[in-house]
Amino acid sequence: MRLRHLTLAAALLGGLCVPAHADDARDISRDVLAPDDGWAAAGGGTTGGAAADDAHVHTVTDRAGLVHALDGGSDTPKIIRIAGTVDADTDDSGRHLDCADYATDGYGLKKYLAAYDPRTWGSAKPSGPQEEARQASATKQAERVVLPVGSNTTIVGLGSKALLKGADLQIKDADNVIVRNLELRDAYDCFPVWQPNTGGLGDWKTAYDTLSLTGATHVWIDHVTASDRGHPDSAEPTYFARNYLRHDGLLDITGGSDLVTVSWSRFADHDKAMLIGNSDSATGDRGKLRVTLHHNQFESVVQRAPRVRFGQVHLYDNRYVVPGGSEYRYSLGVSTESAIYAENNAFHTPSHVEAADLVKSWNGSALHQSGTLFNGYPVDLLAIYDAYNSGSERDLTADVGWTPTLHGKIDSAAVADREVARGAGAGRIP
Repeated sequence: MRLRHLTLAAALLGGLCVPAHADDARDISRDVLAPDDGWAAAGGGTTGGAAADDAHVHTVTDRAGLVHALDGGSDTPKIIRIAGTVDADTDDSGRHLDCADYATDGYGLKKYLAAYDPRTWGSAKPSGPQEEARQASATKQAERVVLPVGSNTTIVGLGSKALLKGADLQIKDADNVIVRNLELRDAYDCFPVWQPNTGGLGDWKTAYDTLSLTGATHVWIDHVTASDRGHPDSAEPTYFARNYLRHDGLLDITGGSDLVTVSWSRFADHDKAMLIGNSDSATGDRGKLRVTLHHNQFESVVQRAPRVRFGQVHLYDNRYVVPGGSEYRYSLGVSTESAIYAENNAFHTPSHVEAADLVKSWNGSALHQSGTLFNGYPVDLLAIYDAYNSGSERDLTADVGWTPTLHGKIDSAAVADREVARGAGAGRIP
């Protein structure tokens, strides 16, 4: 397995990293992105907090320490090392908080359901006392779980068991950020809102991603594991004939974010995994949303792996695993003005999932694909998509208007499949 990274010292002096952890793991906190490792290497590269002075190198073990280290999302160069488990759902004394602790102003789920039952409420947007109470309760939760990340920041997990749970880590209007070797788990929304007109039948909308980029530039996400482990939406009840969703995305890249590399990470046990571009009308995203995804594993993911609007996305050497009996809709979402360049990706699916199911288009026009393996056999996803969807959706062309140049050696799908299975995710940096 070849992880392509440099330390600041190596980048400037040709030096080597010095081990600094009790478990003899290499100190990765001052690593910077290699100069050709995907879109985040463009325009000066991504160094995160590698230039931080000693006063801004923090080791944190709880939410209070993490909040202090994040410094309100300041731009000061900083390195934040997470040791053990940090729970965002805690008060200032470290006591765990649950949904009942956040509920306020008379909010109650039974009362909310009674107030906005479509059979009596109709299709209007919820309003009135229970919706106001839901909003107030949601604000209380957001004050604890939304954690802003500023420019020039590196966040790394120490050792092999660093976990941040219950948090929505937000990189918003920030530049030059690195997140590595960290498990992100269960950004659980206590107060979903009912949206009567969504999808024709209405749906529940949630607020939090485990990691979100909005207006963010030069971001490197590496050896991260993101999942709903412990609270799968599939185990939630059904209200108004719709699943009571508690999670939004695992990693969403929206709002004009640009120059992002996501590598050697694992996305698992989730519905909508990764959105790149969140609206067909967000024409300001044109020329942005340039993202590289390589050597990642998408496992037990229902959809959006990723779904792309506008962006130039290089998708290579990734591994997709759909377990038997799991819900599945699609992997690659080709949407408005997207330009996905997919190379040498491997898919493993049960017998009821066919190659034609891997791609779905919403107003998309093009998809480049080559070197794809489907259950061990080479397939042409573009030809299969066009053949199966002829007459129902417009054909996709192979010309996406660009060819990636920022990348290292691209392995065959078979080689990448084995390496990603062994090496993707938190705690697996060699």
